[in-house]
Order: sequence, then C-alpha cells, then structure tokens
Amino acid sequence: MRYAPIVLLCALGVAACSGRPQPPPWMRSSEKPRDENYHGGNAGMILKYDANHDGILTRDELIKGLKAEFAVHDTKHNGCLDPEQAGDINQARVDADQSTATPVMDWNQDGCIDYTEFSAAPYSLFDQLDINHDGKLEPKELQRGGAAKPKDPNAEPDATPPPDGEGGEHRRGRRGGGGGPGGGTP
Repeated sequence: MRYAPIVLLCALGVAACSGRPQPPPWMRSSEKPRDENYHGGNAGMILKYDANHDGILTRDELIKGLKAEFAVHDTKHNGCLDPEQAGDINQARVDADQSTATPVMDWNQDGCIDYTEFSAAPYSLFDQLDINHDGKLEPKELQRGGAAKPKDPNAEPDATPPPDGEGGEHRRGRRGGGGGPGGGTP
C-alpha cells in the first residue's frame, strides 16, 4: 500500500502527457472540416475555361477564357481594373470559394490592374500543372491540382448526397484569374 500514491501519481502524469486535451462536448463542432478541394482545388481556378467541356484544358482555351472574363470586368473599356472593380471581383471570389479564392491584385501598385496582372495566377498554375509542356492539361495533370477524377460514363450513379447538402447543385471551379508575381501573358 505504500506505493499506491506513487503509482497513482505516475498514472496521472502519463495521462496528462498522452495527448492534446479535447474541448468539452458543448464546444465541439458538429460539422465536418471543409474539404479544400471541394470546388476543384487549385485546378478549379482554371477548369472553368475548358470551353468544350472535354476534360482537357488547352492553353488557347485558357487565353480566350481569361480575355473574355477580363473584358466583362473591364466595364470602362480602358484595359484597367480600378480598386472598386477589383474589390467586387475579390468579394465574388471569396463568396464562391472562401479560403481558396485567389484575389486580383495590383502587383506593381500603379492603381491599375491590367490583363497581365489579372491573368498571372491562372497562367502560372497552368504552367505548373502542364508536366509534359504540351500546352494542354489532361485529366491526370488536372488531378495533381486537386481536380476530381473524371466520372466513368459506364459507372452506376452515385447515391450519396452531395457534401454541401444543397441537393446536388454543385458549383464547378468558379474561381477566375488572379494576380500573382511570376505569372504573365503567353
């Protein structure tokens, strides 16, 4: 019986050091952590430019899509997005993609976000994912950027509900271009 207090203290010491304490049940979140690849991961930023929806994004599709998107945002038709326009674009991206959104930035601080700054991030991502440098991103390369595997058309339909609980409405890669150092025009 003389060793009982020592054994008890040792057991309590081991228990205290055995891991991170868990919060009380009323403080635990009932929601699962968000999957950051839900909207297509990094590849989601550029998947929307696959104009013919064949699962292969060519550099030409990317260029045409980015130029069309920039033209839509350039409402003053001066080749320049001002801070207010950039703020609207960035807010729309955050609303759509939350923490994975890529903001439009005026990298050279001249008060104008031109096409080069607008398209830098998508061009840079395209170049990173194009492993074989053939000017097109095939499904295997897109998967490296977080895109989902293409569905097998012969497979049976998936009966599991979508993770967002919105009844199957799935937004696919709503991110657009963004500014970023090291990018550039083709």
